[in-house]
Amino acid sequence: MTTPGSWDETYARDTPPPWDIGRPQPVFTRLAERGLLAGQVLDSGCGTGENTLLAAAHGATATGIDLSAHAIARAQAKAAERGLTARFETGDVLRLGDLGLTAEVIIDSGVFHVFDDEARVRYVTSLASVLAPGGHCYLICFSDRQPGEIGPRRVSQDELRAAFGDGWSVDSIEAETFELSQARLGITSAQAWLAVIRRLG
Repeated sequence: MTTPGSWDETYARDTPPPWDIGRPQPVFTRLAERGLLAGQVLDSGCGTGENTLLAAAHGATATGIDLSAHAIARAQAKAAERGLTARFETGDVLRLGDLGLTAEVIIDSGVFHVFDDEARVRYVTSLASVLAPGGHCYLICFSDRQPGEIGPRRVSQDELRAAFGDGWSVDSIEAETFELSQARLGITSAQAWLAVIRRLG
């Protein structure tokens, strides 16, 4: 797992990181168009805020949190440029309870797959601390269907189901594509899973 400084260095470069495509991931655009990114929406590991601002543009009360102060500053600038209201905070997704909010929807766009086994447990606990009973987490991560070893850790369906065990219902896991901004990883898109996960009461 990387440190806050390393994330900030990634966003401080002139070239955006591969996952920062300058627009929402298409899967979240489709979810928003279906009215699923509504109410109190938390974007966990929001980067420069594209998915947060997508939710805000569809009427959600949207909050984005990221470890990188550079990313958060860019997200705030985008919100101002687009005339959108969204809250952006620099913070640790392993301590979401510090935000002092309750979310009805959580977005995870490529965060779950950065954690090792121990941190995964902490992350799921952190998500549970802010997601209301009956609320949904829409999580997209690198899939074990993606060939090669370049890029983040691959995740299997079984790993997702195991991570979200007690207190959760994994309602569905579907094959998706994770778009990348440029071929720094040698690829411009990657095989992914979209998991729809519900917090039980």
